[in-house]
Amino acid sequence: MRRHELSDREWHLIEPHTLGQPGTRGGTGRDNRLFVTAVFYRTRTGIPWRDLPARFGQWNTIARRFRRWALAGVWETVFRAVQEPDYEWVLVDSTTVKAHKAAAGQKKARRAPNASGAAAAASARRSTP
Repeated sequence: MRRHELSDREWHLIEPHTLGQPGTRGGTGRDNRLFVTAVFYRTRTGIPWRDLPARFGQWNTIARRFRRWALAGVWETVFRAVQEPDYEWVLVDSTTVKAHKAAAGQKKARRAPNASGAAAAASARRSTP
């Protein structure tokens, strides 16, 4: 298996939610697994559509099919299907949350005036008005 390809386990989770399956209304997709692998490859590598490897097919066909699936809500359904419940974010305690001391309402520290500045402020003015 190549680095960015779907495993059989991943594909079995995604397959029931894809469009263009045999026996469904509408057109039949030639190879849904290859198409989904191409989309995931693009997403994982961050390349533009035009730079997809030739083994996935024509980039424009894949990009148009991706848009049709996005408008049909297929990607949201696939995302929900493969999402595993993660309750770790619910268990928040003081060991996972680090707050800055300013978050507790501590006042900003002010500098103490230096001795020469205090003496100058206390002395009387030497010039005559």
